Amino acid sequence: MKGKITTHFSWEEMIRSRTAEANGIENRPGTSEMVALERLVVELLQPLRDTYGKPIRISSGYRCAELNRLVGGVASSQHTKGEAADCVTRDAGELLRVLKDSGLLFDQAIWYTKRNFLHLSLRKAGNRKQFIVYNT
Repeated sequence: MKGKITTHFSWEEMIRSRTAEANGIENRPGTSEMVALERLVVELLQPLRDTYGKPIRISSGYRCAELNRLVGGVASSQHTKGEAADCVTRDAGELLRVLKDSGLLFDQAIWYTKRNFLHLSLRKAGNRKQFIVYNT
């Protein structure tokens, strides 16, 4: 899957997984997962990137069920639905502050402080705006 979703985010980075590649797993989203991924990028990640003004790298976006099990994700992970991405920046805490001040709608923001990344999710419906967890 190639091409841009928005100015700063591509389909490839939202789907690619080194773990999947190393283990011969085909990590391909279905139609509903692609719709959810596009919504995540268009409605949350790109506007956040525009507000933040600095690069955001996606370390994990969509994960098929097999990949999700392999990496130790919970069975109900929003990654498997195309509703979540793990965002890496120089300072994930700063990115979280920008998110909190932005007024953008999101479901979860989990700051993994030791590994310095921010898990962000956006559900199709029933978002828990400002649901923030600090995971040390």
